[in-house]
Amino acid sequence: MHIGVDATCWQLPRGLGRHTRCLVTALGQIDHVNDYTLFTDAPALTEELATIAPVRLVATSKPTIDAAAANRSRSLGDSIAMSRALSDHAIDLLLFPTAYSYVPVVSRAKKVVVIHDLTAERYPGPNGRVVSRWLWNIKSMMSRRQADAMATVSDYSRQALVEGFGVDPGRIHIIGAASDPVFRRLAHPKPTAQLVSLGVTGARRLVAYVGGFSPHKNLSRLIEVFGHLADRPDCADVDLVVVGAHDHETLQSAYQETRERIRTLALERRVVLAGFLTDADLVALLNLATVLVLPSVTEGCGLPAIEAAACGCPVIATIESPLPQLLGEGGLFVDPRHPSELGDALNRVLTSRDRQDYMRRAGLAAASRLTGTAAAGGLVRLMQDTMRP
Repeated sequence: MHIGVDATCWQLPRGLGRHTRCLVTALGQIDHVNDYTLFTDAPALTEELATIAPVRLVATSKPTIDAAAANRSRSLGDSIAMSRALSDHAIDLLLFPTAYSYVPVVSRAKKVVVIHDLTAERYPGPNGRVVSRWLWNIKSMMSRRQADAMATVSDYSRQALVEGFGVDPGRIHIIGAASDPVFRRLAHPKPTAQLVSLGVTGARRLVAYVGGFSPHKNLSRLIEVFGHLADRPDCADVDLVVVGAHDHETLQSAYQETRERIRTLALERRVVLAGFLTDADLVALLNLATVLVLPSVTEGCGLPAIEAAACGCPVIATIESPLPQLLGEGGLFVDPRHPSELGDALNRVLTSRDRQDYMRRAGLAAASRLTGTAAAGGLVRLMQDTMRP
């Protein structure tokens, strides 16, 4: 079977890009039966992608990750160029690792689309731009209609897709979340030069947040709760480190509101806006952090929490996610609408070494099962089943 893979979202720094990189890399490592071609519109990526499978570079006016950010949209010409390339009749099956970069395709090839969640439908681009939302809804609908099979990462996400789109649950297959093996427990963690430059020296306890600045990430709630915590004498040595790029948001951004909230609460000395961190910096941070907090209103996967658990970092996360099922006792799970629950959970973790140690062990055990290899294996089986008459 000749499988074409849409790799245009490879460069996304956050969850969709991370999951794609981990999944496609694992496919190249475990599947020695099928042939793959990776399609990209980013010239700078061809050398990296070629280490996994043959690459086809599609000429467009700008790469997808630049064209399809929250305040922009892919041009019609670029969409047509990608569609024509993916319509190659030599391809037996097309894999879209995310609906984010989907384009309609006219060919005999079977189509498998991975849909992570309904976040884009619930939280559109800046100021709810009508045109952007309309275009996204059309693309999302066409991806579901053209798909011969759909995949997602959890039972939670599948149920959301069934309820939100009215999709037959039999068409949605769970392949699982995938954490990159770079996220691991370090024997002797220490701050990298980049972390030290940000003021993270390892001398203070750290509450970490990793993700974006979209309103559904609920960062304002976390900052408010941390503000109350920071006033306590027993938490005078605790800082909050917020990790995430804010210049490539695919959804509405609340970055400026987040900065203003930090200023209003006089937390500038206690909250570090770290921006984008490389994997090496992030692994070091997660090994040093006392706890990672993911307080989102909704999460289709919650990959930063799984990556944190793989680094031995206890997790506090939203119940509106698959994380309670995926991490079990490696996390404490709170209602994102109730700040008191988040505050209580932070207090329980920060004040108990025994609880930290127990959650660390449980999280490491859970994360060891959530690998790219396992997810890729499930995806290979799905693609083979899709090709059967």
